[in-house]
Amino acid sequence: MNPNSQNPQDPGHHGNGGQHAGNGHTPLDGTGTAVTGTGTSQDQRTAAGEDAQTLTTRQGHPLSNNQNIRTLGNRGPATLENYAFIEKISHFDRERIPERVVHARGAGAHGVFEAYGKVGDEPIEKYTRAKLFNTPGKQTPVFVRFSTVGHGGHSPETLRDPRGFAVKFYTEDGNWDLVGNNLKVFFIRDAMKFPDLIHSQKPDPVTNRQSGERIFDFICNTPEAMHMVSFLFSPWGIPANYRQMQGSGVNTYKWVNAQGEAVLVKYHWEPLQGIKNLTAAEAEAIQAKNFNHATQDLYEAIERGDYPQWELLVQIMSDDEHPELDFDPLDDTKLWPQDQFPWLPVGKMTLNRNPENYFAEVEQSAFGTGVLVDGLDFSDDKMLQGRTFSYSDTQRYRVGTNYLQLPINAPKKHVATNQRDGQMAYHVDTAPGQNNHINYEPSSLNGLKEAPRSAPDHMPQYTGRVMRQTIDRQNNFKQAGERYRLHEDWERNDLISNMVGALSDANKVIQDKMIELCSNCDPDWGNRLADGLKAAASNKQAKGGNQHNESKQKQAVAQAEAQAHEATPY
Repeated sequence: MNPNSQNPQDPGHHGNGGQHAGNGHTPLDGTGTAVTGTGTSQDQRTAAGEDAQTLTTRQGHPLSNNQNIRTLGNRGPATLENYAFIEKISHFDRERIPERVVHARGAGAHGVFEAYGKVGDEPIEKYTRAKLFNTPGKQTPVFVRFSTVGHGGHSPETLRDPRGFAVKFYTEDGNWDLVGNNLKVFFIRDAMKFPDLIHSQKPDPVTNRQSGERIFDFICNTPEAMHMVSFLFSPWGIPANYRQMQGSGVNTYKWVNAQGEAVLVKYHWEPLQGIKNLTAAEAEAIQAKNFNHATQDLYEAIERGDYPQWELLVQIMSDDEHPELDFDPLDDTKLWPQDQFPWLPVGKMTLNRNPENYFAEVEQSAFGTGVLVDGLDFSDDKMLQGRTFSYSDTQRYRVGTNYLQLPINAPKKHVATNQRDGQMAYHVDTAPGQNNHINYEPSSLNGLKEAPRSAPDHMPQYTGRVMRQTIDRQNNFKQAGERYRLHEDWERNDLISNMVGALSDANKVIQDKMIELCSNCDPDWGNRLADGLKAAASNKQAKGGNQHNESKQKQAVAQAEAQAHEATPY
């Protein structure tokens, strides 16, 4: 982002996600069962209560209500996290017959998640009926994609940038995607601002160059971003590799138990290899030798049998507004204090197999925050609500309308839908014995039918006006200041150095606003930034003239010409 910084194998889970096609071979499903071109002999494993003609989503989630969207009361308005509806209608929108915008640079691996059967010391069924968690030792296949957020597909892995940490669980009830980052907070709290945030980090639309001025122009007018700044411009902004970094769901979700009762939950991946970060100078030295170092590190560790592992921990909070806190628990620019909401272990993930083909598995892997199984649910987190539409819609545009038929994305269980056609349809989601003439529901002519209800829906109650307003408890500076003070001396030094480097050529109004915001977080932070910017300006003035008064980027441009070796035409 910063332009001035730099276990056991799953024998049935094949390298391309469980199915092979082409080369004259019959495609296989995740268990080795033959799959015909029409899909009528697909893997027909079913979850409890399902049969072969149970209607599902493309993610393999049993669909128990195909008549109504999710609304505030039965008259509306509709909520944005209507995942089953969005999947259905957006596929319909594309029934007639590009690189990721964010998270373009990535690496991935297959593995397994093993449940502890408890949350901390308590039975997990007290909080969630999600089956993947409920039995000690239960194993669920996973695919994980690590990434950098803002830069292109072949950018160096030493650049300052949040790292994506996305996990696809192929559960018995269909897919669950836990889509997050290495850092546990984010820049913004409302999805309306996401395109603006990313535009500020992307290249200038005229010069096609990134700049610290653009990034901090957005940040200095977005005070909620200061907590993220306290991490991103410190060594935490450049993880040493993918194996030794944390992961986080960032957003607040819900767990729902068998009675339909819900709690708020946050997810944390803790690497059992430990955590390591790099300073800007260290990252630049590595980049000079290898700009693919993190991808190489992950691949070679798995090849030699040094399987990386992460423990999954959760924080749990009752599902209410928590007026006793000085922040809103749904605000993804905030951390939940561990002393009040302890980290509780629920399972362990082991990555034990590399992809057989990067494009088929890593590049075409597609994740969405709305991909939840029974027992997991959405909170009212405004960023989560916006991401739930955006992520899966991006996949339909980028990979194609039928992206969920690709082996890496397809659930490893029964799928039967009324979705048809669209670009690159691989097979038809029909069930054995289904009347193939019927691609709608309800029907009396042997079509698909709704899944039986196994537990009550979670039905939160709301009272309030529909509006467009910022949340009440913003508290933009407290946790950012706490993080600044928690940094070790070398981390604070690197934070100041990186910010000075990015801001030294920025307009003075941006510099002044950033000094003010940093001072609001901690006076020492603001004073040190102001001193650093003064020293940088004095240094430029002392060297005099435009010839010496250049940024690092301009110096590099001049250096390339001055130090280059002349050659004779041929």
